[in-house]
Amino acid sequence: MNNNIELSKNYVPVLDEVYKQAETSSILNSPESDIKMGQKAGEFLIAKYSMDGMKDYSRNSGYKRGNVKLEWETHKANYDRGVKFEIDTMDNEESAELAFGKLAGEFARTQGAPESDAFTYATLAGVDGVEVTEEDLQTGDDVLNALQREQNAMDEDEVTGNSRYLFITPTALRMARNVEKYKSTGVLDEFAGIVSVPQKRFYTAIELLDGESSGEEAGGYKKADSGKDINFMIVERSAILKWPKHIASDIIVPANNPDSDAYIQKNRNYGIVDVYENKVAGIRVSAKGNAVSV
Repeated sequence: MNNNIELSKNYVPVLDEVYKQAETSSILNSPESDIKMGQKAGEFLIAKYSMDGMKDYSRNSGYKRGNVKLEWETHKANYDRGVKFEIDTMDNEESAELAFGKLAGEFARTQGAPESDAFTYATLAGVDGVEVTEEDLQTGDDVLNALQREQNAMDEDEVTGNSRYLFITPTALRMARNVEKYKSTGVLDEFAGIVSVPQKRFYTAIELLDGESSGEEAGGYKKADSGKDINFMIVERSAILKWPKHIASDIIVPANNPDSDAYIQKNRNYGIVDVYENKVAGIRVSAKGNAVSV
């Protein structure tokens, strides 16, 4: 095993934790009642309605018949990621049982949540028809004006107003809130919720690292060469299909490990992030103008 576990004295049960916050995009998860599995593996079926509009009423023959159609729209799973860790029994014991005891929580917080967020936002920004405006917002007034512009555009597209969520970088949000309160409150209070998203998770395009190719052995993700830093994203919640269909976080104790005297922690996340075909107007994105590789 290639784990790098620094052994500690048994009387120092301290772990140097990395500063990371929990998943920010989970508020967009879809209700399970809206989704059913398809006949083929990796397919999800979503109900989609279409119907006729109003027609002339006749005093002689009355109403004209209208047509309503319920179709099942097929979407394919687009996220399937996993990793397995092994921690030797003695490494765990000599590190005051922190090596394995903290593994699941640390992984979810420092690796799982950031990647899930980054994949969600990049996927939404990359959907055909989603409007992405490239701009550099230098002041709080710039941010507020851009938010008003996007809100107006969504109003004109008749996007539902009471379930729009604002995802925005901490820097841009702070700039907006530092403007005169009567200005910022009037704009920011229009959202159903405001979620602060760290810039390192907020790109228009990312690359998922496969864990095998040269330079990608550690896995995770990185900003794609074509990716741009997102300033903010407005999302009408019902426009999104986001379902973590299968999340596994299994533990195998050494007694059940046939290959080594070690604990095993398995992590897998399988699901879908997509946008309903007729609701792309429910997503608006503001991004910085220049793509910079990181």
